Amino acid sequence: MTISKDSNASREQFGFWLGMLARQWRAEVDRRLSPFILTEARWIILFRLSTTDHDLTQKELARIAGVQGPTLVRTLDWLEEKGLIERREVPDDRRAKTVHLTEKAEPALRQIQAVIQGVRAQIFADVTDEELEHCLTVFKKIGRQFDAFAGSEQDKDIIMVGRGKT
Repeated sequence: MTISKDSNASREQFGFWLGMLARQWRAEVDRRLSPFILTEARWIILFRLSTTDHDLTQKELARIAGVQGPTLVRTLDWLEEKGLIERREVPDDRRAKTVHLTEKAEPALRQIQAVIQGVRAQIFADVTDEELEHCLTVFKKIGRQFDAFAGSEQDKDIIMVGRGKT
């Protein structure tokens, strides 16, 4: 397969645009959530906890949120202090703790979801459903390529995080 000059230029720009859009997405969501004192580190944890169908240990949560354990602990300390989460010991492993949302987290989750929906509505205003589906198809295809050469299970889990809904 021969890659055209235009195609090669597009491939060279891909990483730049992907990184820039990811930073802009996070910055805009952070900006809109700042009145609620919810930084990305905080809202990502709440969002991930709200979208899982089973109890997550701190270790699992760190992995799917793509953060290191000590960073997660500081974030969980803050969220727990605000009454948004609680940690519970795992009966079979006293060293492990699962993380759970509290009822007090519900308003914060509604705010997070409303902000994310607002950002989506604005950034996709001029994008057709067909264009978005095509973009997602390409992202998934690239994601499968990453899966093929991911070095470890942790790398695969971090890569999979980006395929969730945010």
